[in-house]
Amino acid sequence: MSQHLHDPTQHEKLDPAVLRDDTTFAAGRIAFFQYVIVSVFLFVLSGFWNLQVQENEIYTEAADRNRIKSTPMLAARGKILDREGRVIVDNHSSFSVILSRENLKEEHLPAIAAGLNLDLEDLVARLRRWKSVPKYRAIVIKEEMTPAEIAFVESHNDPDTFPELELAHVQHRLYPKDNLLAHVIGYVGEVTENELDLPDFAKYNQGDVIGKAGIERQYNDILMGTDGERQSVVDSKGNEREVIGYKDAIPGRSLQLTIDLDLQIVAEMTLEGRKGAVVALDVRTGEVLAMVSRPAYDPNKFAGRIRRKDWDEIVLNPDKPMFNRAIQSNFSPGSTFKPLVALAGLEAGVIDDKTTFQCSGGIQFYGRYFRCHARNGHGTVNLQRAMAQSCDVYFYNAANLMGIDKIYEYGEQLGLGKETGIDLPFEGKGLMPSSKWKARTLRQKWMGGDTVNVGIGQGYVNVTPIQLAVMIGGIANAGIWSRPHLVKDPNKREVHKLSVDPANVGSVVYGMYGVVNLGGTGGVARLPGIDVCGKTGTAQLYGYDVRARGSVVAKDLRDNAWFVGFAPRTNPEIVVAALFENGEHGNLAGPMVRDVMKVYFDKKARNVQRVPTLAMAPLGQKGFAVN
Repeated sequence: MSQHLHDPTQHEKLDPAVLRDDTTFAAGRIAFFQYVIVSVFLFVLSGFWNLQVQENEIYTEAADRNRIKSTPMLAARGKILDREGRVIVDNHSSFSVILSRENLKEEHLPAIAAGLNLDLEDLVARLRRWKSVPKYRAIVIKEEMTPAEIAFVESHNDPDTFPELELAHVQHRLYPKDNLLAHVIGYVGEVTENELDLPDFAKYNQGDVIGKAGIERQYNDILMGTDGERQSVVDSKGNEREVIGYKDAIPGRSLQLTIDLDLQIVAEMTLEGRKGAVVALDVRTGEVLAMVSRPAYDPNKFAGRIRRKDWDEIVLNPDKPMFNRAIQSNFSPGSTFKPLVALAGLEAGVIDDKTTFQCSGGIQFYGRYFRCHARNGHGTVNLQRAMAQSCDVYFYNAANLMGIDKIYEYGEQLGLGKETGIDLPFEGKGLMPSSKWKARTLRQKWMGGDTVNVGIGQGYVNVTPIQLAVMIGGIANAGIWSRPHLVKDPNKREVHKLSVDPANVGSVVYGMYGVVNLGGTGGVARLPGIDVCGKTGTAQLYGYDVRARGSVVAKDLRDNAWFVGFAPRTNPEIVVAALFENGEHGNLAGPMVRDVMKVYFDKKARNVQRVPTLAMAPLGQKGFAVN
């Protein structure tokens, strides 16, 4: 039996396909690693290209920041002056503390907050809001430093304690005391995150201090300067070794207002302890000579970073001290609206100087009895007597004869129902109603009784004090009125004209002259030697039916008292409107107008820069020095 023996010296024959697969696999692995190596090389090369060529300046700047320290030099805002160049808003030197986030150690925050009398939670929240801002931008965390706080920073801002702290010498806003001109001036504050999201604030950066209200806001671009910086070389521990450059801060430009401080101070004094507003305009130019709103707030509390306690006291005050009643309060004008009704009636031909109506204390219209403020009536009255005695029945009849749309036509042309365009933010529009307005907004038909109510400045019609001053100034000036403005600039004048018969204007003006000088309701506004013309107004906040029931009315629901006056009778120069909220009787607002006018004409007669009869304390104690 034979057996086949295997010969170990002979090789088995290999399959060519297997050989090809092994070779391909090995080649693939080699190629893969080659690609990886090339890719890594290209990535590194591109990184060097990016670092050395494309973004060389960025990385160079970042490297420099590790050895070059930049400290902001805050620019001072421009001053605000009155029409005679007297300083209203100034700046004063103080210290702020700046925190560098590049050197910040979070475990230092509690001690820093305690040393600077800051709320730790507020400080942490502030740093959180700055997270998206590059770290090389420092943060002002405390303004208006006290001597003790300055000493704390100076004794702790070394590399071994709190290297993130540094003092900065700055110019802070100094506003007049006693809330003088608060609503006109406004205040400044740090731009908020919500504001930065709005298009109007896109040009500002986190931490910028900008105008928040009043003139400060309206003219922020003029008043706001451009910050500078100081650059110095520091070592690895943050010690300053050498100052290598300055970029000087550019202060903001000063702004001259049309306000006359003498008139302003007197206007403020007339509203002491009251709610209301006073506005004085130059009839010829539209320049605002005085503007007061009471109650007011202290802008100095906003000049730094307002404390939560102070903020709550202001915004939670039911009397709304931040509300500018001079341009925002929408109230029925009461009988101060009657000059407009009279002019419209004369122009429409439904009344003339000889037209009379019988007033027995009220009149029936459309199934409703409309009362006059004089219970026993005024008897037979013509336009001049009706204006002087403020007879409601006369103006009920005049309004009913011409209809609401004719009243609207003249009211709208004299600036009612829309912003006057004064250079202050957040102006109110008031309301000059019409039949179309009621159909459009209330989906109701205009009724005859609505017109009768509007005839005496009640019902749907609402005005602001600035609108009332513009309207009466326009009537007094034969239909010509200028847009009111607060900045002294001849280019600001914007003239509006209403085509009216001068004879009709004369009739209305004579009636207003009688209010003050011929036994009318506004005799308290009389000035010796000055032909003052005016109109009282008592605007109801509740009806005669409530009074008839003898109901007790809350203090804040008492009638509003108005008075508006101008002088002289011919070629008028000044118009003043006064609102005394819940003052009950229009003649109580008359002395406010009289006192402002007296200062105006006293200054004109004596050609002096101050009012000698006023004795105010120096700036920094109580308002302004007036010699």
